[in-house]
This record gives sequence, structure tokens and C-alpha cells, in this order.
Amino acid sequence: MHRAAFERLNKEREELGEVTYANPRNFAAGTIKMQDSKEVARRPLDCFLYSLNTDKIYFKTHWESLQTLKSWGFHVSEHSKLVNSINGVFDFIKYWEEERFNLGYDIDGIVIKVNSYGQQQELGFTAKSPRWAISYKFKAEEVETILDQVTYQVGRTGAVTPVANLKPVLLAGTTVKRATLHNANEIERLDLHQGDSVFVEKGGEIIPKIINVNLSKRKPDALKIIYPTVCPECGTSLIRKEGEVAFYCPNDEGCPPQIVGKIQHFIGRKAMNIDGLGDETIENFYQRGLLKHISDIYTLHEKSDELKGIERFGEKSIENMLKGIEQSKEMPFEKVLFGLGIRYVGETVARKLAFGTKNIDRLASATLEELIAIDEIGQRIAESIIEYFSKTEHLQQIELLKAAGLQFQAKEIEITLQSEKLTGKTFVISGVFEKFSREELKDLIESNGGKILSSISAKLNYLVAGDNMGPSKLEKALKLNVPLISEDDLLEMLK
Repeated sequence: MHRAAFERLNKEREELGEVTYANPRNFAAGTIKMQDSKEVARRPLDCFLYSLNTDKIYFKTHWESLQTLKSWGFHVSEHSKLVNSINGVFDFIKYWEEERFNLGYDIDGIVIKVNSYGQQQELGFTAKSPRWAISYKFKAEEVETILDQVTYQVGRTGAVTPVANLKPVLLAGTTVKRATLHNANEIERLDLHQGDSVFVEKGGEIIPKIINVNLSKRKPDALKIIYPTVCPECGTSLIRKEGEVAFYCPNDEGCPPQIVGKIQHFIGRKAMNIDGLGDETIENFYQRGLLKHISDIYTLHEKSDELKGIERFGEKSIENMLKGIEQSKEMPFEKVLFGLGIRYVGETVARKLAFGTKNIDRLASATLEELIAIDEIGQRIAESIIEYFSKTEHLQQIELLKAAGLQFQAKEIEITLQSEKLTGKTFVISGVFEKFSREELKDLIESNGGKILSSISAKLNYLVAGDNMGPSKLEKALKLNVPLISEDDLLEMLK
């Protein structure tokens, strides 16, 4: 949203006696979320394209693809720059720290990307973001206000997070009343006292946080804020594990916000994706005693009389909810595993564990050594899994979910072999290829009996090498005398 268009829009609203919009960012975000396409079309939003996505890679670099987008007539930021050193990156940042105020629109930082598509593929993605791009955020606007009190929130994993309740203050176009304090260490670092005058900024222009205290305004009798030793919700003594900053409430089966949070996580889109059940409904059902555990979701069909008595919960709503619950029984093992909410077991880790152990019984009985042997599973994750399955109440829940018909066995993917010409051979794929995408090469190898490995070792038979392949992989392959083959060589092997 260009500033000139935003100011013009607000001027029109003022003349009509309507409430003006707070800032361009919130206005743009709110517009994107609107359901009325006519209203969205009427609003003066603009767009920059930052990448070109294709099934096959037609360019060797990101820069080359941006120039092509420009030549096709798409709107691409004219303020991108190709640099070949970290000093070039810092020079670019330094220039735009001041120059950004002369732009016709607001920015909060810069994105730095690896240019080579080959290197981007080598680096890959985490579950949430690419490993080949990172943002640099400019220093945010800050204001001073009064700290009224610190309250504590208990999350679904039992982590107790302190929250600063502030005297309302205008910051970056919005009124701020609360700010995150992260953990006990942050309270200690800031040396917070009751009634302190504090400086607040929006991290990344979104999340308010306290950056420091104005000590000159502290009252002599102000009491130091002490982090609690017991859970503010259930009174259980808090624990902090070695090497971690957060304090946890261990009472995961009896602490109300943990129970509600776990059930809300279980029904979520990335877990069981149960239609007809939302966070507010879970909260409501918990308060009424209809839900105390995850497994209780699968007994709701037995409580239709109680459900009908709930205000604003009609027959159609109940029908949709029960249908969504029934359909969730088809969700694959890795989704169920993620939904259980085991600490450190995110989407990617749940997938690795599901296919590494094949079923819940093998996972529950796995030793530390067996778990660590699974790709990308480290000691901290392994210890968390062992601790989870050591609790009787967790095992009881899993038995109830099994009885309800949930999937606790990984489905084997059947590969129809085109031939057995590559049987017993192992391959690593690296770089960018002309005729095939990496995914197509992987399918080609596996459908002819070969096996894909993730790393290079002396046992590897072939490294399929494309353009711009990872230098570390190349160096290791040469050192171990692993044969390098091209995509043409691979096709020759299949003739």
C-alpha cells in the first residue's frame, strides 16, 4: 500500500466522517483477509513479485529469473541488488537504513537470498522456512510507557510465559497494551520492578516487546518482580530442565490451559484437521466437562443430548462436527503423531519418526540409540519421546485412540518397479539438471530398484552430479573416490 494512496484514502474517510485506518500495513493485511472480492478490487493495493516458481528449473540463478519476470512485464522491485560478498550485503543494508524513508511505501527490512538455484536445492527447507534466505530487520520505532503488572500464561506444552501488561500507548499505528517478556531470564536481564517506566518496540513491526527500563523514573520503594515457583493455573511446582530457559508445569494431564491447548493442537489443520471443531468450541466443551482428554473427542457422538442443549450449537453444527471427527480417523500416522503434542516433535520430526519406526508400538518401546539412528533425530528429541511414553496416562490415551480407530501404522508406499537394473545400488543427487528435476531423477532411480541416500559416505555407489552442485559434497565424493555420473550416464545405465 503506497503511502500517498493510503493518505488519500484516509482523507476521503475523514471527509465522510468515517474512522480512519491506523497504518498501511494493517490496512493491506486486513484487505487480503476480506471475503468481499469487489471491495478488495476497489482498494488501491499494489504488488511486487519476489520469485518465480516452476516445476522444472529453467534458470541457474534467482537473479536471472527476476530479470525474466521484469522482461515479461511483471512488477518487480527495482531496489534488488546482486552482490558477491558479505560486505556487499552490509553496504546494501547500511544504504537502505536511511534511504527507506524516501520510498513511497513502508518496509521493515531486507531479505538476503542465496542466488544459485543449485545451492538453494542443496540447502533445502525446514518445516517453516527456506535455509537459503534470511531477513534483516531494521531497528523498530520505540515508545515509553508504564508497566502495570506482569501476568503469566501457561501454554499447551506447560511452558509458563510472562506477559507485561502496560498502560496503553500508541506504537507504529496501533494501541499497545501488552508485551511479551519471553521467560524468567528476560525479567532478570531487564531487572523489572513494579510500576517501572519501560521502552517498548515492535519486533519486526508486529510483536511488542520491552527493550529496557528508564531507571531514572523508578520509584525508590518499587518491588522487584519475581518469577513464580508454582504454576499460576494449577499450583504445581515448576521445573526447568538443564540447558533450557523456560520453566514448565509438569502437570500436563491436570493443568486446565495445558489440557485445552493440547486438544486445540490435536484438532488443528496441520494435525487431525477436524472440521466443525474450533478453539472456542473446545474451550466451551472443556468448561462443560464434555472434554478432559484428546480421546474424549471420539466419544462426543454418545453425548448428543448434552450437545443439543448448548446455545448457538444447532443440529447442523453437531452433524458437521461429528462428520469431521469421523473423517479424522483416516488421517495418516504422522499426522496423529504430530497431533499428540510431544515436546520437540513438529511436523517434519513426526514424519521422520513415523517412517523410521513404522508404528506407534515400535516408537513407544524404542531405545535412545534406536531413536537417534533415525535421520535428523537428536538426543533432545529422543529423550523427550522416551519421557512421553514412560507416563502411564499417555499410554492409556493412545490405547483409547487406537480403539476409536485412529491410524497408528505408517502406510507403506508401493513403488512399481520398471526394472531391477539399479537394485543394490545407492545414489545421492546434487545440483541442477537440464532434462529432469531432482524429484524426477529420484523417482527414476527408485522405480528401477535403486536407493536414494541423504549424505555421502564410502558405501555410496554413485553421486549424480548436475550444474552448481554443492562444493562440500563434491569434495567429499572425490576424497572417498565415489564415482560421479551425469543424468545422461544414469540414462545409459537404464538402457
